[in-house]
Amino acid sequence: MASQQNLEKMQIRQNYRNLWHTDLTNTIQADTPYCCFALWCAPCASYLLRKRALYNDMSRYTCCGGYMPCSGRCGESKCPEFCLCTEVFLCFGNSVASTRFMLQDEFNIQTTQCDNCIIGFMFCLQQLACIFSIVAMIVGSEEISEASQLLSCLADFVYCTVCACMQTQHKVEMDKRDGIFGPQPVMAVPPAQQMSRIDQAVPPSVGYAPQPAAYGQPYGYPPPAQQPPQGYPATGYPATAYPPPGYPPSGYSR
Repeated sequence: MASQQNLEKMQIRQNYRNLWHTDLTNTIQADTPYCCFALWCAPCASYLLRKRALYNDMSRYTCCGGYMPCSGRCGESKCPEFCLCTEVFLCFGNSVASTRFMLQDEFNIQTTQCDNCIIGFMFCLQQLACIFSIVAMIVGSEEISEASQLLSCLADFVYCTVCACMQTQHKVEMDKRDGIFGPQPVMAVPPAQQMSRIDQAVPPSVGYAPQPAAYGQPYGYPPPAQQPPQGYPATGYPATAYPPPGYPPSGYSR
């Protein structure tokens, strides 16, 4: 029954839409000091991350996050700290995976194709090293034995590196959850927009900065009446009456 539920959870995780704050290839740049800490002291990092994933509430702790047959049967309720220490040292890989599943289920996070390829390569390399070790033991060839040892060293190196990057990824995600990156931007409601009407002399200025006055004239529509400049008409021209004398000519009728 429990295995069926875990299988259904795995299928549901494939439909998650959120992404990790940083992928596995960028975790070293995202938090270099913690990535080094997770590499050299992996069980300690796993212990701290699991406790933090539970919001420091160890009453919620279950061995391996409830994903293993032994979960709930190890006396977690009596001494959860000791059980967690035992888990991170004896079942380190499961402890990292369990914390990852918990964060994915909490934030609906999917694993990218790149991350899946990295994790899959790690598992395949471990399986290949194991096969070469068995073949070397059966055949007794020194060349195959040396090759199996090299593969085992490479598989261990990749395993430790990927686990350190995964734990750094988890830490960065919880930093985002706890607001360590800073307060989230406040989305302000935009001002209400108005439409100008034909009965308005001046269109509304909602959402726009007030326009400066042009050429000393106030902004508005229609423009004010234009006044003739001073000194018009120019001096030196005689003032003429309108209509001029002799107009209309004699004999003219409309």
